[in-house]
Amino acid sequence: MERKHMSAFSLYQALQPQLPPPVKKANLQVEVKKKSKTKSSKIIPSKAQLRAERRKRKRKLLKSVQKTEDPIVTADVNAETCVNGESLDAVLVELGSISNSRERATQMFQWLIHPVPAAHFFRETWEKKPIYVQRRNPDYYKGLFSTAEFDRILREENVQFGVNLDVTSYTNGKRETHNPPGRALPFTVWDFYESGCSLRLLNPQAFSHTVWNVLSVLQEQFGSMAGANVYLTPPGTQGFAPHYDDIEAFVVQLEGKKHWRVYSPRSENEVLPVLSSPNFDQSDIGKPILDVVLEAGDLLYFPRGFIHQGKCLPDAHSLHITISSFQKNSWGDLMQKVVTAALEIAMEEDVEFRRGLPLDYLTYMGVQNSDKEDPRRVKFLSQMEKLMKKLPNYAPVDAAVDQKAKDFLHDCLPPVLTPDEFATSVQGASVRWVNGRVKGTAAHITTQTLIRLLRAGCARLCSDGDAVHLYYTIDNSRVYHKEEPKSWEVQAEHTDAVEFLIHSYPSFVTVGSLPCDSAQDKIALAELLFEKGIIHTEEPLQS
Repeated sequence: MERKHMSAFSLYQALQPQLPPPVKKANLQVEVKKKSKTKSSKIIPSKAQLRAERRKRKRKLLKSVQKTEDPIVTADVNAETCVNGESLDAVLVELGSISNSRERATQMFQWLIHPVPAAHFFRETWEKKPIYVQRRNPDYYKGLFSTAEFDRILREENVQFGVNLDVTSYTNGKRETHNPPGRALPFTVWDFYESGCSLRLLNPQAFSHTVWNVLSVLQEQFGSMAGANVYLTPPGTQGFAPHYDDIEAFVVQLEGKKHWRVYSPRSENEVLPVLSSPNFDQSDIGKPILDVVLEAGDLLYFPRGFIHQGKCLPDAHSLHITISSFQKNSWGDLMQKVVTAALEIAMEEDVEFRRGLPLDYLTYMGVQNSDKEDPRRVKFLSQMEKLMKKLPNYAPVDAAVDQKAKDFLHDCLPPVLTPDEFATSVQGASVRWVNGRVKGTAAHITTQTLIRLLRAGCARLCSDGDAVHLYYTIDNSRVYHKEEPKSWEVQAEHTDAVEFLIHSYPSFVTVGSLPCDSAQDKIALAELLFEKGIIHTEEPLQS
């Protein structure tokens, strides 16, 4: 498990390529270094110089953004021939035969963006620019979701306005939401639709088994929550104002068609933004860099920060599902956790961070004093820089990554088990009620039983400093954060065995190979993990 102090050099090297050596702990006495007789040659830049440098960086970044005016297209985009691919049903059956869940995720994503090679997409397009894939194959995404499924959900599920369903319109430059209170029953919902309102079904994975299956596989590809919304728009209408999102968006056209316009980020501050934007007026956004009509079977991807709007053509309705990921998954989001923890550790263990500020620092620091040429400011800023350079030595990067991982596991959908996973997991165990008696309880795990994690990303060991917990996704809800994070404390003598299982995936290992003190401990741990659904066996347990 992680040591208390981990070097953060790799995280900070882009900002500080020459870090001081790690702080050495010796006695409790504090060494005082002799001051150098020569003055530092470093010059503190003026505000004007800083502003000029920021403008220069901004122009450079915006110039790179403007290169997205020619979005990547595949050779098939403008072809007259149909882009064929396996049906979703065939893909899911094929994925069910793949033993490694990481490979399943890779193949599912490749199907989503076919014929664009996944490696090319992540190298050239991801977080950089939009891509439009025209397939001329209306059945490519058939089976993922449909208006018939939408209608079934309204009739059979407890869909609530404002919670599971939004009714929206965008007319004369004004976006409105029309959600009444209570359950969204078909009569009311379809009346809104007939009146020209768009319908947005939030988290369709809570109601659709197929969407749940697809997203539960894709989340391992992204290492981040994979979510979705479904949008049904009447002909000749628009449901949403121009805006940008804080997620990577894959617009999957399922039925009908929709006219999409995508615009570059307007400034450096809107490139890969932290938050979604408010609604924009047309005059705010300039000219589109991508102007296309998506038809059934087509795909549109755009990164967070790219403004977009979609409007139905007069002759057809539109049904699409937007698959999203990578919300709050940036270096900055991780460093928020790292820096906060690093400061706490540094103040605890390094007296330089605990020394008092100069008595008169308010007289020469702060915005009102920023234009003053005062040697005390130079000295103050130099001390701040010195402490900042030392901070990475206290950065618990692995612990911060574990905090992000715990958040991710809480976000995750539970896995949809393949037939083989079901048959060899606790869910398919042979214990059952037959003729008034319980049957199948004689099936036991032995030291020769072959086991492994149910999925590569279904469980993770994390330490809070006092104890080690195993966090897992098996018991998560299909409704986002409906349940609290699932974990249990791992006994100290079992941590090595659980870590061994995690690192062994996708291989099966015998229970007897677990690094525990005794055969009894090995079997007891395996039985506990099996009962919680975290592992499965290579073959169904036999009585």
